Amino acid sequence: MNSSPTQTWTLAIEGMTCASCVGRVERALKKLPGVDEASINLATETATVQAQRSVALPQLLEAVSKAGYQARLEDDPAAHQTGWSASGWPVLIAALLSAPLVLPMLGLLAGHHWMIDGRLQLALAAPVQFWLGARFYKAGWAALRAGSGNMDLLVALGTSAAFGLSLYLLLGGEQHGLYFESAAVVITLVLLGKWLEARAKRQTTEAIRALKQLRPETAHVLRDGQEQELPISKLRLGDEVLVRPGERIPVDGLVLEGSSEVDESLITGESLPVAKQAQSRVVGGAINGEGQLLLRTTALGAESTLSRIVRLVESAQAAKAPIQRLVDRVSAIFVPVVIGLALLTLLGWGLASGDWQQALLNAVAVLVIACPCALGLATPTAIMAGTGVAARLGILIKDAEALELAAHLDTVAFDKTGTLTVGHPTLLKLEPTAGEDAAQLLRWAAALQSGSEHPLARAVLDAAKGQVLPATRNLRAVPGRGVTAELAEPGQTLHLGSARYMTELGLQAEVSMTDGATQSWLATTSPQPRLLARLAFADQLKPGAAEALRQLKSQGLHTVMLSGDNQAAANAVAAQLGLEEVRAEVLPEDKARIVSELKAGGARRVAMVGDGINDAPALAAADVGLAMATGTDVAMQVAGITLMRGDPALVPQAIALSRATVRKIHQNLFWAFAYNVVGIPLAAFGLLNPVIAGGAMALSSVCVVSNALLLKRWKPRAA
Repeated sequence: MNSSPTQTWTLAIEGMTCASCVGRVERALKKLPGVDEASINLATETATVQAQRSVALPQLLEAVSKAGYQARLEDDPAAHQTGWSASGWPVLIAALLSAPLVLPMLGLLAGHHWMIDGRLQLALAAPVQFWLGARFYKAGWAALRAGSGNMDLLVALGTSAAFGLSLYLLLGGEQHGLYFESAAVVITLVLLGKWLEARAKRQTTEAIRALKQLRPETAHVLRDGQEQELPISKLRLGDEVLVRPGERIPVDGLVLEGSSEVDESLITGESLPVAKQAQSRVVGGAINGEGQLLLRTTALGAESTLSRIVRLVESAQAAKAPIQRLVDRVSAIFVPVVIGLALLTLLGWGLASGDWQQALLNAVAVLVIACPCALGLATPTAIMAGTGVAARLGILIKDAEALELAAHLDTVAFDKTGTLTVGHPTLLKLEPTAGEDAAQLLRWAAALQSGSEHPLARAVLDAAKGQVLPATRNLRAVPGRGVTAELAEPGQTLHLGSARYMTELGLQAEVSMTDGATQSWLATTSPQPRLLARLAFADQLKPGAAEALRQLKSQGLHTVMLSGDNQAAANAVAAQLGLEEVRAEVLPEDKARIVSELKAGGARRVAMVGDGINDAPALAAADVGLAMATGTDVAMQVAGITLMRGDPALVPQAIALSRATVRKIHQNLFWAFAYNVVGIPLAAFGLLNPVIAGGAMALSSVCVVSNALLLKRWKPRAA
């Protein structure tokens, strides 16, 4: 395995029109020494290249150029389409030139025999064929030089055959039966289709554009006691920023002064404003309510929450779903097969009927209708629309593989604390053993927990707030079990932890089965081991957790809870939530093993939902990891899906949206294949003329993109 440092390039590719183009650019890039991976997205017309540091940008650009396309470093994925496919003027000119050629055909339908002089037909058709249609010749020739084919080659061959036949007949004195209109109208329809397709594709990137427009360009900064309005690029970490009522928050920060309600809906999907006061964290891009806030800047530029969200969405939209591999294999052989079928059609009709003119038109129809555009667009457009909707709801999908796998899940495992519960337990009671002082034991327990960020530790410290805590020495955590230290006040070593930890110390801790609480024990081992107290904790369930689990069950998913609590406490929570399976007294290092067991050797698709550092191995072991963004960065790094709110309801929403997206992909692929499966035989048997074939081909791409755009109307099911 190559361990050399790698870099990732994102290139804008111009000139790609179909799945065959995608395959050729990918192969050209992958042939370069030092390129580890190259993935092309036809919908965004971008290439994502992972390469060793030895690979320079000019090498990548040259490889794309040799394949017949133009490339440049990507700067704005949502706005790089500046070519003809994004412009309407070639379509308008082509339509104006083609309209007189179509009029005689329309006249025949009305019983009129209009006739345009053949030389005028040539004059009208030639600019369409060789000026407006020059892009097809250029791209088709580049494909031929690279030893492959694409949609442009099919259009160029088909329309050139119709135009050439008409020119031959005209030079021979023939004024009737010319096919200039077929060539011109086919090119016009293809240009129209590409223009409509480009407009529709632009709508699939609306989520990215909306996110990028959230951050204001300037901020009100307090420096040296003076308020200054500075560009965001001039800000530094630690700067104090003033946010007035109604303004958009310019940076990630920590509230120093003031209170307000902040609208974070475009970032987290939370529909209601969120109350903020001193020590609250705010996210750049959110809208401040009626209060004034003074913030300390905590993240800037690429490290801000908004920038990371944009990167995640862009990454997901650029990646390929596993199902796309089937399309890639088909497209690799598609164009050569179509050209072969067109030759067979020409020879078959010509030899059987002797009418080589009709044989050529039928062959042209085969070439024109067999466009692989729709195949190349079927998957990426659906993924772009689906990930855009997900981002709007506060669901960030890291890659297309996670999106596709989430659609096929059958089991969802949850961490308990912080995922299904609020994660802020309180100390219900401290029960001292006979002869012990409860107040003194609470101070000792709090001393052991000083400095810990564990939720149970915070509960003990909150309960002992305001009390003077004894000094500790040799304080250390016992992973998955508890904590131990020497306390100066009793002058002995104390231990605080789980029943398992007490057993390992040689003590018998009796778990209470009555209160269903999370339990810990305080013990000493000097001069001899003995229990000092039992501590019982309660943690509230998150609002909507029970409804989220009910929705998962209605989706046919098996639910499991993993908890480090004793069995009684875990069962109490499971009963309230309606969970189907509980694994209690689970050590952090055991979670990944249990997830692997649930997968049953690959027979089951398992998702893991968690938020803490100790959940990271399990999130990585699952088929799909879902991390709460309210938790740690480590968990979010390894998870395939990040939930921007600590709301369990986002889990069934993420799965439902993944299923809807994969259904769209299947629908798109069905229509893309159906157009060709039905259209090619009809054209080969002479049942389609080139004009109708061109219209059908253009319509196929528009249908696929439009079908994907229907995902934008997807909404989560109401509780």
